Amino acid sequence: MPKMKTKKSAAKRFKVRAGGSIKRSQAFKRHILTKKTTKNKRQLRGMVVVHASNVVAVRTMLPYA
Repeated sequence: MPKMKTKKSAAKRFKVRAGGSIKRSQAFKRHILTKKTTKNKRQLRGMVVVHASNVVAVRTMLPYA
């Protein structure tokens, strides 16, 4: 049976931690930032954990992660 391919778009967006949880970057921080408050932009920094309802979908896209 051939190897499964990793979805390259998902590999660029998600990282799997050593404990098995998946982290992702925050959305809504790319453009149209003038109308967003400073507090809102500050809280959008950094990485967050992928929600439990989406973990199965992400894991299928990253079979070897």
